[in-house]
Amino acid sequence: MTTSRSFWLVLALPVVVSAALGALIFGGEAVSDSDVEADIQQALAEQTAASVFELRNLQEVQYGYGICGSYRPLDGSSGYASFFYDTVNHRVVRDASSRAFTSHCDLSAICRDTR
Repeated sequence: MTTSRSFWLVLALPVVVSAALGALIFGGEAVSDSDVEADIQQALAEQTAASVFELRNLQEVQYGYGICGSYRPLDGSSGYASFFYDTVNHRVVRDASSRAFTSHCDLSAICRDTR
């Protein structure tokens, strides 16, 4: 009887608690990352006439505080344009020559490809 109790307290309980804590931490990150694309589309829709966009080449910069990428409105126009999205202020910068874009996304070759 004492051997089974010590097994649960020494080995099984810490493993179960660690697994639950890991699931909580990484599960929360996965849920918050899935909402980022919707936030970007909403910020783009506030600045343009289109409401639905195709996003590609999304790349986190500044340890996740910003996202660089390319977008294209799904209204039939062709060609992609670059953007920088500030995840803290929920603001999108579409001007590739602006200071905010060049300081965060200028080294990103992915965002410069607008074909």
